[in-house]
Amino acid sequence: MIIRKLFKFENAHIVRGCTTQRCSQNLHGHSYKVEILLESNYLDAGQMVYDFGLMKHTMKEIIDSFDHAITLWSDDDMKYIKDMQRHSTRWVLLPVSPSAEQFSRVFFVIIDQILKITTMVNEEKEVKLHSIIVHETDTGYAQAFRDDAYSLQMGEIDLQQIEFSNQVKSEWKDKDMWKKIILQKFSIHPRKI
Repeated sequence: MIIRKLFKFENAHIVRGCTTQRCSQNLHGHSYKVEILLESNYLDAGQMVYDFGLMKHTMKEIIDSFDHAITLWSDDDMKYIKDMQRHSTRWVLLPVSPSAEQFSRVFFVIIDQILKITTMVNEEKEVKLHSIIVHETDTGYAQAFRDDAYSLQMGEIDLQQIEFSNQVKSEWKDKDMWKKIILQKFSIHPRKI
């Protein structure tokens, strides 16, 4: 069985190297929709694959980190990156270009990691991330599956190379959330709602 949870955020970016000059040469924004699709062949004690309420914690907080922010590519012109960081308090730096395709891969790797370090508390079994869909517009989206997310041909998604601005991090309930995700040192314990 597959379940789906939808999240939304507003974000600005430039997608260097794309064929559309408006996108590749101009800062612009989108109203993104991110769909997280989880799967399992089992149901928990509440007869659910995974309680949607649990997705409102760490998963929502990570996606919300991109809201009203600018997403930058670490391989872009360093002067541009520094200017954007200087003039915006909310930014995220990625090791890949912030296209819809790469956003779907980035979110897959992050959410997959969150699931790996989550201690299940309601008899959830074998809950896996099926895919991530990122809608950049109402008419276009990218969907990443496991093979896509971990494909080196599409660019490595190394979580340690993702950087969030101090303003973004200051808004997290758990100030060490990102460290916990990338270092796998602590379990994220979803609380019953």
